Amino acid sequence: MMKNLTIRELKMGYEKKEFSPVEATKAYLERIHQHQDLNAFITVCADEALKQAEISEKKFLANDFTGMLEGIPLSYKDNLYTKGIRTTSGSKIAENFVPDTNAGAVRALQREGAVNLGKVNLHEYAFGITSNNPFYGPVKNPWNKEYTPGGSSGGSGAAVAASLCAASIGTDTGGSIRIPAASCGIVGLKPTYNLVDASGVTNISWSIDHVGPLTRNVDDLAMMMEALTGRSYLENLQEDIRGLRVGVPNNYFNEQMDTEAAALYKQALHNLESLGAVLIDIDIPFTMDDLSLIFVLAISEAGFVHENSLNTKIDEFGADVRAAVEASRTFSALDYIKALKRKAEITEQFEKLFGKVDVIATPALPDTAQKIGIETININGKQEPLFDAMIRYPSVFNLTGQPALSIPTGFASNGLPAGLQLAAASFNENILIRAGYAYEQSFLKEFYEKRDKVSSLV
Repeated sequence: MMKNLTIRELKMGYEKKEFSPVEATKAYLERIHQHQDLNAFITVCADEALKQAEISEKKFLANDFTGMLEGIPLSYKDNLYTKGIRTTSGSKIAENFVPDTNAGAVRALQREGAVNLGKVNLHEYAFGITSNNPFYGPVKNPWNKEYTPGGSSGGSGAAVAASLCAASIGTDTGGSIRIPAASCGIVGLKPTYNLVDASGVTNISWSIDHVGPLTRNVDDLAMMMEALTGRSYLENLQEDIRGLRVGVPNNYFNEQMDTEAAALYKQALHNLESLGAVLIDIDIPFTMDDLSLIFVLAISEAGFVHENSLNTKIDEFGADVRAAVEASRTFSALDYIKALKRKAEITEQFEKLFGKVDVIATPALPDTAQKIGIETININGKQEPLFDAMIRYPSVFNLTGQPALSIPTGFASNGLPAGLQLAAASFNENILIRAGYAYEQSFLKEFYEKRDKVSSLV
């Protein structure tokens, strides 16, 4: 059974002729069929996937040139264009939209031989953090199906965690890769802004949208990033991080956090220190007031993106997305320009901060995923919208455009996973991969074994 294999293990199996890309693809398609209750996929591309796998199989049999991801079965968030395959963006409005081109990220991975298993479910138009979709149904968390997998790339998170694909591509506007990664106990990277080709994506906000991978481990992440960018990352899979300067925030990232999340974060910092990292207290140039910038930018630009639908198909939006898009009319040009100016200031301040530390370590989220249908959260006696809480930590690095990685840290008492966020200066994905890999090799073996057991039970 080829369940829970890493990308490297799949490639080795192909090369040794232990199993073929067609056999692996059929195994993934069967798992997708068996676990439809997770509602991770909107469209399954069985015929196309098998055709692509057959091409890869012939290359391996002929000992021909093979790409970095030759025969590796992947999935794509359903707001990335796929030529000839419907791309709904999780909406009713675009339910029959079939692009005549591929998104830039899809093209890059197909050049490397990747197999497209299908398009995964998401929060409507990627505008939310629960993936509770009113048109295609809620995505369910493999650890507990009463809970969300996070969002908006919830289908990607659930599919990777449940081993319904080897890896997935998501998008991230305010945490939409890292929130599902943390919620589902997998690895997720929001790369530096525009490092991964973001063309052919139904945007929320072109100024803060990012495209990136969700994977089962850091090794897979490095391979996906090499395939996506053409840059070398595998050389950063090193376990030695002695002397790594880790910034520990004195403010913002330690505010309004659940006590269990705080304990897991503290333990993660201790783990990093035990590997030889040097913890350095830092002041963060960001406040709770700055969080509103995400709303101003995302909602203003979403209003432009969806202007036609806003004027002609307003009743076809889901309730929460309709409210968000309608709110675009409440922001002035001055509001938008001020937000862009403050965004630039914050980015510059963080870049200076990264002159003092190599990475900044924060909790990925202030709490674990919540039950499906829950829209408010109580943290330390304070009630707030779930959306505001869950984007609080990850969205900072959407504003700065700097890379941010989420890796698992452990479990809360409700049995759901939590994540550690590591961020670095622009185009410093290599240091994140190195730090994440070192952490993973020392502290996540038992976690991954437990995740494999969970994926066997879903």
